[in-house]
Amino acid sequence: MNTNQVQDTKNIAEYFNFLSPGDIRLKNSRIGIETILYECIDCGRSPEEIAQTHQSISLEQVYATILYYLQNQENVSAYMRNWLEHGHRMREQQRLNPPPVSEKLRQLRAARQAKKEIHDTEISDR
Repeated sequence: MNTNQVQDTKNIAEYFNFLSPGDIRLKNSRIGIETILYECIDCGRSPEEIAQTHQSISLEQVYATILYYLQNQENVSAYMRNWLEHGHRMREQQRLNPPPVSEKLRQLRAARQAKKEIHDTEISDR
């Protein structure tokens, strides 16, 4: 291959902003690598599908994320485990201590359901 055929290639890390050990995002976006990898690995979506869904990133960025994972599989797998565990803890914390608006919505839904059941019972009794 002659030097005219050599293309300018980026260092894989140049595709990402390493905000903290638990927060790696694609440059020029707010999308974390965990989003891309979850959709690819766990949901079985193709890179093309992922790029179409997240229009703020390019197909090249999706492939860079997958390559970064393949090159750093042990560290990125630990990153993903931590991300999933954090998500589970946050959902459990929210379940145990729901924000006031969530509790109000739950009460409104329950009242609406009770009203519907009374209405349905009245109609069937006729």
